[in-house]
Amino acid sequence: MIRIITRTRLAALRQDAAQARAHKREVQASADAAYARHVRAVHDLTAEAEAEAADGKAAEADARAHELRRALDQANLDLAAIRASVIEQAARIEALSGDLDAMAEAVVLLHYGKLHSVHPDRAAAERHAASFGVGPGGWSPVADRPTAESAWLISPLREWAVVEGGDAG
Repeated sequence: MIRIITRTRLAALRQDAAQARAHKREVQASADAAYARHVRAVHDLTAEAEAEAADGKAAEADARAHELRRALDQANLDLAAIRASVIEQAARIEALSGDLDAMAEAVVLLHYGKLHSVHPDRAAAERHAASFGVGPGGWSPVADRPTAESAWLISPLREWAVVEGGDAG
């Protein structure tokens, strides 16, 4: 079908098209402005969320730092207690070392193989044995007899000290 358009009608159509294009430009400008506002809002919300997250992380970091400070303070207290214990143990070791040095010459006096007494040296053991009427030379075992058959015996303490496991040695 063929349609005949007059100039007036063509001018009106052109005017309508121009108005439609102008309206399109207005709508596009409005849409662009709305999109820009949306992008700014998203950006602002993202920045705000990041700031809140950073604040939360900072608070967590502060709490963790506080916990670590408390743990460090406790570790320092424990270290001080351990140092005091080490100093005490060193003093005890030194005292025991002195006792050990004093006992290096210690002897035991045995009566028929059983412990009778402990003495700082052989001379003290001999004096003690003499108080029981044992004369000089009376405290050594007969070479062929076991210790249990000897009336009196003087022996170094280190040979009779208890060793690990409880066995006499």
